[in-house]
Amino acid sequence: MEAEDVLADAFAMPRTSPSYPRGPYRFVGREYLVIAYRTDAAALRRLVPEPLVPAGEEARLQFIRMPDSTGLGDYALAAQVIPVRLPDGTEAGYVHAMLVDSHTANSGGRELWGFPQKLAKPSLTVQRDTLLGALDIGPVAVARGSMGFKHRALPPADALAEVAGPGVTLKIIPHVDGRPRICELVRWQLGDVTLRGAWTGPAALSLASHALAPLAELPVRDVLRGTHVVVDATLEPGSVLHDYLATGEAA
Repeated sequence: MEAEDVLADAFAMPRTSPSYPRGPYRFVGREYLVIAYRTDAAALRRLVPEPLVPAGEEARLQFIRMPDSTGLGDYALAAQVIPVRLPDGTEAGYVHAMLVDSHTANSGGRELWGFPQKLAKPSLTVQRDTLLGALDIGPVAVARGSMGFKHRALPPADALAEVAGPGVTLKIIPHVDGRPRICELVRWQLGDVTLRGAWTGPAALSLASHALAPLAELPVRDVLRGTHVVVDATLEPGSVLHDYLATGEAA
């Protein structure tokens, strides 16, 4: 194999059969349960990396079911998201933790956008009159979120504000000697969004401590709202928002 052949086909690992396909990645019937809650302000300041700034005392737990995803198939995830302000004053959602039940989505999300993903067992189901989000790691019930099923319709603008705003991840890829080869904030967003429906209702959230999935570091003080949203959307390519290595902050 010539060097130019290596580069021509270099997309992801392993080279001969990448663990995920090239995009774009279109999601049909992407379904969210988002529970926003007030948490500990000091913990937010400790966990949000500069130059991002927490936009209040709010955190969000998202349970997402993706039954039809280009190249990724049918899978689910749970994500802990912190509303932040970017250096230009724009508000975004910093993805603090994300757990998925698919190796394909796990490797692609980590390598391309820097999603902080680990394998676990998230789910989003309807249990009679309740929309139930669950996150289990082995026998430990790490998170449980619930909302009354479709109690009240939600205005489209409010629904899209919950799920379609810009997001930020901290992408870290190590060098062969263990030092960071990439250490940067990545901005990402869903595009070409079609809203299928959105609802709200009474909601509850509980988090349990887990050494390798420390979502409970952002404890639930008060539940602020619950949102159930279904969309079709495309995950757009990301862009580098801040490079820690270029500024010498991670040298």
